[in-house]
Order: sequence, then structure tokens, then C-alpha cells
Amino acid sequence: MNHIEFDESRPMDLVLLGRVAIDFNPAYNDQVKEGFKPLKKVHMFEKFVGGSPANIAVGVARHGLKAGFFGKVSDDQFGDFVVEYFDEQGIDTSRITRCTGGEKLGLTFTEMLSSSESSILMYRNCIADLQLHVDDIDEEYIKNTKAILISGTALAESPSREAAIKAVMLARKNNTRVIFDIDYREYNWKNRDEISIYYSIVAKEADIIMGSREEFDLTEKLIQPGMTDEESAALWQGHNAKIVVIKHGMKGSTAYTCDGQSFSIKPFPVEARKGFGGGDGYGSGFLYGLYQGWEIIDCLEFGSAEASMMVRSNNCSDSLPDSEEVTAFIKEEKEKFGEMIARV
Repeated sequence: MNHIEFDESRPMDLVLLGRVAIDFNPAYNDQVKEGFKPLKKVHMFEKFVGGSPANIAVGVARHGLKAGFFGKVSDDQFGDFVVEYFDEQGIDTSRITRCTGGEKLGLTFTEMLSSSESSILMYRNCIADLQLHVDDIDEEYIKNTKAILISGTALAESPSREAAIKAVMLARKNNTRVIFDIDYREYNWKNRDEISIYYSIVAKEADIIMGSREEFDLTEKLIQPGMTDEESAALWQGHNAKIVVIKHGMKGSTAYTCDGQSFSIKPFPVEARKGFGGGDGYGSGFLYGLYQGWEIIDCLEFGSAEASMMVRSNNCSDSLPDSEEVTAFIKEEKEKFGEMIARV
């Protein structure tokens, strides 16, 4: 059953809005292998494009979808790096603009202590991505895409939060699907009331909402705290949501559809290199399945497989797989562990 439909006449598949950053990960390649250790003991790093919506843009592009991006980058070499990388991936960069006030791209340093313990150190002062302005949001561009994905991080500060809300309003006006990736990062938020206020504004307008249980709790704090997953899904489906995806980390995730059904998946077992980046792979794979018109459980399986592939890699963008690689991974895992390994 098709739980959501996209306007196939539109040339763009998905436009993403929000954070793009530079990731510095401990080097792990053929020449240098920094083992699991505290960040203070790491000497060599590898540089990658990062930021959840940026990674998802790369991920869906690897699957052959036509992606675009509303974003702000620094007017320097790192800004060049991002734009050129997106161009190489086939992502439309015509709506990525440069900061004029000296704001810089965020820098993210990752600490990998073990296969199950990792953390992120972010530098996000005077940050470029949050300078996105309402004037940067182009209605014609939104009219020409099947869906727009809003990253919750874009709502943390003005002027970006107003730009994101304008994009949502124009999407609703033009029957463009709205996807809300809650994408909570504590940096830049002033207090939890603000989080609930702005997250709930977008969640009420979204056709698809994706987030962890913690992220839904933050969204619902001023509405009805302490809800179960089923209650959360019912709440947002009472507004506009067709599909609500709630993730519980290693315990798996469940997609709730507006016809009252739910579909659950568990992670594919892999030896992890890091504890982050899986969500971006998950989003890329799940959304790709929806665009293909797959059954929800197949979308979840594909997303879960891509998530597992990404937690075993040393980065969150370069290693994003294409569709054939994900399909091969699923086949290999099922041959090794059994046909119903991931499905609940």
C-alpha cells in the first residue's frame, strides 16, 4: 500500500534544508589507523562533509534521487569544499549561498573510545548554517520538488528558524510534501521550551516525521509529556502526518502509518566503528524506499541496513552506499544470520 504519494511531474525529488558542517574524524585508512582512544590522544584526522541533512542529501543522491539544498556556507575554502563536494555528488547547489558577515562552517571533532562508546565535540559559535534567511527561500524552487526535508537543527536560532518555517509554509501552500527530521543537537538551543515550541510548529505541518524517542519527548514537552510511541504517532497523525518513525537505537525502530498499522525493524548486527552516522544512512535508505513505492517494512529494512553499514564506517558521508551495495549487504546478512534477522 502506498501510504504517501509524491507529485511525479516535478523534476526535483527532495530538497533539504539545514545544517552542513565539516567533520574531522580520527584517521582510519590504509596509511594511518588511529585506534580507539580519547580525542586528546589523536594526532591525525580525516576531513569530510558532515551535518545530518547534508549527509542525507548525499545518501539519496547515491540512490539516484535528484536532490537540492537550501543552505548557508562560509565564504572561504571550507565553503568551497562543501559546494564542490555536493556538485560532485550531483546535488543541486543553486540555493546554497555564502555568508557575508564572516560566519564560519561548524567544525565537528569525533571521539571514538570503543565500538560502543563515541562522542562529538562541536564548534558552533557564530555559525554559518544558522544564517539562512527568509530571503534565501525560493517558492519556485519548492514548487518544483516532490518533498522538502527540514532538519530540526535549523530551528535553533534566528534567522534560520524563520527561513525553515517559511519553507514549510510554502511547501504546504504548493502541495509539496514536508519531511521533518527532528535531528536534535543541544548546541545553540537556549532552553527546552524553545525546542518544543519550534519543533511542534513544524511537526504539525509534516507529512513524515522521523526521530528518536528522546526527540519526540522534546517536541511534545509543552503539549503532552510522557506519551507512549503509539500516543505520539496518533497525536501527529491527528494533524498532517502520514508516517511517523520512532527510533530506539539498538532496540530498533517502528513506523506508524495513518491507517493504524505499525511496522518494526531491528538493526543488522555489525562491528561498529562509531555510535553516530547511522541515522543519516537510515533516513537516506528509508526515504529512497518510499520514493520507489515500496511497502513500509521494506523501506525500514533498507534504511536499517544502510544505518548498520554507516556505523561500521569511519565517516558519515563518503561511505554512504548506493542501492546495489545496500541490497548486497542485506543479502549477505540474511545468509549469515537468517532471513528474518531484522524484521520484528
